[in-house]
Amino acid sequence: MADDTRNTPHVQPGLEANAIGFVDAVSIGLNATSPAYSLAAVLGPIVVLVGVAAPGALLASFVPMLLIASAFYFLNKVDPDCGTTFSWVTRAMGPWFGWMGGWAIAMTGVLVVGSLADVGVRFTLLMFGQEQLAANDALVMGLAIVLIIVMTWICVIGTELSGRLQTVLNIAQVVALIIFAVVAIYKGASGQGLPGAATPTLEWINPFAAGTAALTSALLLGVFAYWGWESAVNLNEETTDSSGTPGKAAILSTLILLATYVGVAVAVLMLVGPAFLADNAGEEEMVFALIAQEALGGFGWIVLLAVAISAVASTQTTIIPASRTALSMARRAAIPAYFGRISAKHRTPAVSTWWVAIIAIVWYVVVSFISENALFDSLTALSLLIAFYYSLTGIACAVYYRRMLFTSAKAFLLIGLGPVVGAVLLIWLLALSAIEMSNPENSYGGVSWFGLGPPLVIGIFLFVVGAIFMISSRIVDTVFWKERPSVVDPDLVPVAEGGDER
Repeated sequence: MADDTRNTPHVQPGLEANAIGFVDAVSIGLNATSPAYSLAAVLGPIVVLVGVAAPGALLASFVPMLLIASAFYFLNKVDPDCGTTFSWVTRAMGPWFGWMGGWAIAMTGVLVVGSLADVGVRFTLLMFGQEQLAANDALVMGLAIVLIIVMTWICVIGTELSGRLQTVLNIAQVVALIIFAVVAIYKGASGQGLPGAATPTLEWINPFAAGTAALTSALLLGVFAYWGWESAVNLNEETTDSSGTPGKAAILSTLILLATYVGVAVAVLMLVGPAFLADNAGEEEMVFALIAQEALGGFGWIVLLAVAISAVASTQTTIIPASRTALSMARRAAIPAYFGRISAKHRTPAVSTWWVAIIAIVWYVVVSFISENALFDSLTALSLLIAFYYSLTGIACAVYYRRMLFTSAKAFLLIGLGPVVGAVLLIWLLALSAIEMSNPENSYGGVSWFGLGPPLVIGIFLFVVGAIFMISSRIVDTVFWKERPSVVDPDLVPVAEGGDER
């Protein structure tokens, strides 16, 4: 029997409960950040900015991520809704903030999925020694579109299959990165590195060694590198122990990322040194191919494999937050109920998942035809959306729990102060990012769009489009707009947040 969702925000059948466990959730959280690709994309630019203090900059970037992960953990404990930020911010701060938070999450997926698929295809071709094919933009675009469709199909046919696939891809990626890091550190320590290879000192973990201005720019890149760990929480309704496991998986994901990023950064500096990365700064993520050859010689394909796997895995996991957020918004009647339809056979949000993929493909194709630089600029604009919805989540945590913040030191620090400090740091980075993006010279192509840098124009465009859709929804006046801010139900919270969980 067809499910009529026109008159109710609730959608049946529900998502498949207990489809994934803790290990799969951690894998999804890790792969959504695309660690090998993120390192390949940002490590070089960070070293150019702060030199040997790159490990320190990655350590500093981790701080707001951990504080916001704490907010995700505690908000998920009382409201394990797959819409995460959208649902929590709506409950704590009302529908206007909640709607825009949900829109920001959905748009991050749209902006990045095509680029991830593109990188996955190029590095796979490079791994097999097909440099000419990797340089063929038309071929890469066609294969990237096929990859997006395949990964979307996997998302649709089952969350359990997605989780298992992500675990396999995560293991392969981590093993490849460990092999690379161990060999690079050994060569660097034994004097086999390139001329200019650096010797580790405590200064490497001092984020302020290169000055505040350079650190600020490096932090913006670091936030992009860590972004995505919360994908595990978007699968809360499909995870065992939905109120506890996703939040724990998110926090563990950030800790693993910290160790991975700092470890690889140290390895790269010990092997090739900052001068090598500065000289090849224009190569973007392709510089990892050069470093892989220096570290592993004929086995350099191992690192190329890691980046390819990273991008392919993230192509799938990045679709998850956007599709689950759309499902949650549809259930609450914030957007048309059509987007909340769940496959009766597979019990996944099939409609919203396919729509995310379709819009992402269109964005990827259109922006690629504008220019390759425009595709990079759209990725740069991600930092605006990321900082926006992360900071909203941090503030929402303190607001939603406000009547319980002084019940214990743990509650005050982990639920109140920590998330708010994380939010303030991200708002500060958001403002600095917008100022930096306003200068056209800071864009990839150095061109001007309407007198501003293309990344800022893209960011403003997405927020304006979101505001238009939000106002349209408000005019329709669905039940969603009658929701009012509330506070957490004490009965849902462990006693005084002191450790005795119900």
